Amino acid sequence: MKKDSNIKPNGLALIPFLIFIVTYLGVGLSLTLSGEEMGFYQFKAPIAVVIGIIFAFILIKGKMDDKFDIFVRGCGEENIIIMCIIYILAGAFSTVTASMGGVESTVNLGLTIIPPQLITVGIFVIASFLALATGTSVGTVVALGPIAVGFAEKAGLAMPLIIATLIGGSMFGDNLSIISDTTIAATRTQGVEQSDKFKTNIMMAIPAFIVTVVLLVIFGKPEVVPEAQVYEYSIMKVVPYLFVLITAIMGVNVFVVLTMGTLLAGAIGLVGGSFNPMEFSNLVYDGFNGMFEIFLLSLLTGGLAALVTYGGGLEWLMNKIKGLIKGAKSAQIGIAVMTLLADFATANNTVAIIIAGPIARNISEEYQVDPRRTASLLDSFGSIAQGFIPYGAQLLMAVQFTNGAVTPFQVIPLLWYQFALAFFAILSIFVPFANGYINKNPWDFEKWTVKDKAK
Repeated sequence: MKKDSNIKPNGLALIPFLIFIVTYLGVGLSLTLSGEEMGFYQFKAPIAVVIGIIFAFILIKGKMDDKFDIFVRGCGEENIIIMCIIYILAGAFSTVTASMGGVESTVNLGLTIIPPQLITVGIFVIASFLALATGTSVGTVVALGPIAVGFAEKAGLAMPLIIATLIGGSMFGDNLSIISDTTIAATRTQGVEQSDKFKTNIMMAIPAFIVTVVLLVIFGKPEVVPEAQVYEYSIMKVVPYLFVLITAIMGVNVFVVLTMGTLLAGAIGLVGGSFNPMEFSNLVYDGFNGMFEIFLLSLLTGGLAALVTYGGGLEWLMNKIKGLIKGAKSAQIGIAVMTLLADFATANNTVAIIIAGPIARNISEEYQVDPRRTASLLDSFGSIAQGFIPYGAQLLMAVQFTNGAVTPFQVIPLLWYQFALAFFAILSIFVPFANGYINKNPWDFEKWTVKDKAK
């Protein structure tokens, strides 16, 4: 959202936003302390946003009709609407591909190809590709969790290590996936394309991936090598994932990519007898419906951000941040820290990015940080935090498969991919080794469009 020169800084206008975060954090903590294993996920984030919105209408000065108009314009801001449409298309693609057996075939193909002596590395690689293809780290943990635990028991592997390996691969894929809700939130809040963020992000993620693989080869050898097995799979059921991944990286419009990917998966499912035409249409709708919470959260948060901006809260916050930021490097550090704190508070990296995104965009504009770089930082540090927090869905779900044999705190020191990604992400701020794609394709910061090379 662009700045209005008539808006006066006012720190009190931030109170509704703080109420949203504190409400969400407070209820999540209280439920967790009362014994709820998934306490942070029992209280729905959109309800916390509504509470913040109510206080915004009460505390921010102005006519009620004017505030309502601003709220609606914030909900209907172009990037918010684009983000929401991409969410529902991604939901449809994920639901249809899973229903026609895409997830199962992808996992089984990986287990068949990877040598038994490299099973730890194999779990990491399979989790990475599955999350990259499906755009969900939680879904990857759920799909691979029982398999990973079973292999750990048979091969005499340290259970905390195999759980950490599963989470690391899941977060790698989710961070890079062009259909992940975190990628969608990071790119749309910064006004960039998913493929551009991928090409920028991968320069930090691949070194971390390689380091993790090397460590797993050295320290993740099984005591007992499991017997090689051939699992049932269908290459055709993996094709939709490859289609979406390749076409998105090529720069094809994401709406076209997801629509064609869903139709391709549907055709494979119809021919293979996984579902009939009516069931296919219902699966598409189920995918839409599965994204309702994040869809609603994005709309409402956009409206709340517009009200807070109108009240002068964002201007006040930017003035305070300016006192700490000295240039582009410290601006990037500020974006990283802000994302980490938002994720620690909400236990949800998508919510954290939606919260931090508008502020990060203002910081980027002020200190000439390329928006593709900002989107990459938002997604990377959201992924780093989400993989580490012991009350995050990924860790909580993964340890549940061990039936109490492993706690999140046993897993955290072994999250090698998370440590490696944090190292390379921080290093990239001070040594711009990840800026090759950005330097090759510069942006016009004033117009936020690609520079005309003919000039």
